[in-house]
Amino acid sequence: MPFITVRELTWRVKELLESDSLLGNLWVKGEISNYKKAASGHIYFTLKDSYSCVRVVMFRSRARNLQFGMENGLAVRVNGYVTVFERDGQYQLYAERVEPDGEGALYAALEKLKQKLAAEGLFDPARKKKLPSFPGCIGLVTSPTGAAVRDMINILRRRWPAVRIILAPVAVQGETAPEEVAGGIRLLNKLPGVDLVIAGRGGGSLEELWAFNTEIVVRSIAASNLPVISAVGHETDFTLSDLAADLRAPTPSAAAEIAVPERVEIKRMIDMHRVRITRCMQQKTSAYLQRLEQCARNRVLARPVETICDQRRMVLDQLERQLGKVVQGSVKESAGKIALLAGRLDALSPLATLARGYSLSFGPDGQVLREARQVKTGDFVTVRLHHGVLECEVREINKTKDS
Repeated sequence: MPFITVRELTWRVKELLESDSLLGNLWVKGEISNYKKAASGHIYFTLKDSYSCVRVVMFRSRARNLQFGMENGLAVRVNGYVTVFERDGQYQLYAERVEPDGEGALYAALEKLKQKLAAEGLFDPARKKKLPSFPGCIGLVTSPTGAAVRDMINILRRRWPAVRIILAPVAVQGETAPEEVAGGIRLLNKLPGVDLVIAGRGGGSLEELWAFNTEIVVRSIAASNLPVISAVGHETDFTLSDLAADLRAPTPSAAAEIAVPERVEIKRMIDMHRVRITRCMQQKTSAYLQRLEQCARNRVLARPVETICDQRRMVLDQLERQLGKVVQGSVKESAGKIALLAGRLDALSPLATLARGYSLSFGPDGQVLREARQVKTGDFVTVRLHHGVLECEVREINKTKDS
């Protein structure tokens, strides 16, 4: 009896599945379970209902275009094709697109993503950047063909003609919109001279606005170094991009009006400040003139040389009096010191000793005689008394015991 290998069987089944046009492009509804996102970026999960389940694979190239956060228990619609994974011999659904099933599922996915990003602090008011008062260049991230871009450009040029506008054209809805919008914001951050970014689009349904609720767009806004104004839909439309942006505008037109000042209003403010400055200068000038007149009446300023001479003369008189006192005190002190020293000199003077009855004897050589042996008989010696001098001849020399 004929037989085939397992591999051949798998190939036969795979060919049958891939030849079925219905299975080549279909939508399947179900609930996500066993959700897993690999490090490679591929996504694997099981799609189930109350009766059956099927394994689903979504490759990274498709997964990056997801417009909501996937998780277990979420009802979704999956678009893709069916084939067999040869190694396991199991048929799988290869997803091209995944969407929440119904508006209720969209809101549920939106709320879960909002809670996740809020927990990370992406909506924290402290992160908000201040908008420039007079932007020189504004980048627009929006569709190049919609009414929103025309309205924004017209308003910007009318209100502030000097502003330079750079358009980052992107798809604002559809499968590629999230990646394009995020890429446009990143691109404008790299361009030199851009001061502000406006990201938005005109109104639409929840599904049409969904790109601005996606994680990739919200994170690109939060990571922007430039201030970002979110301008999505109409005044009643709210997206997660509004929460992450530095400012939320109700419409694209309102965003353009917020982004730049009104030229007429600026001119009015300049005129008002010109009047205030002129008035202030007049008041200052009047005050200085009054002070100048007061100074002119002041004697010191009217006759400066005489005033200065009088002041210097008073200073000299004062110094003269002080110097006289200092000199008198110094002379008196010096006289006392001289008298004291004179008394000490008198006490030490030989003449004072002579006054007490002593005398000084000088030998023939003029030397003071201290011993009798310094002379001999017949020498002439001079004797100095307190009053007068005696010239004496030595006739006899008598020596004492200690001589």
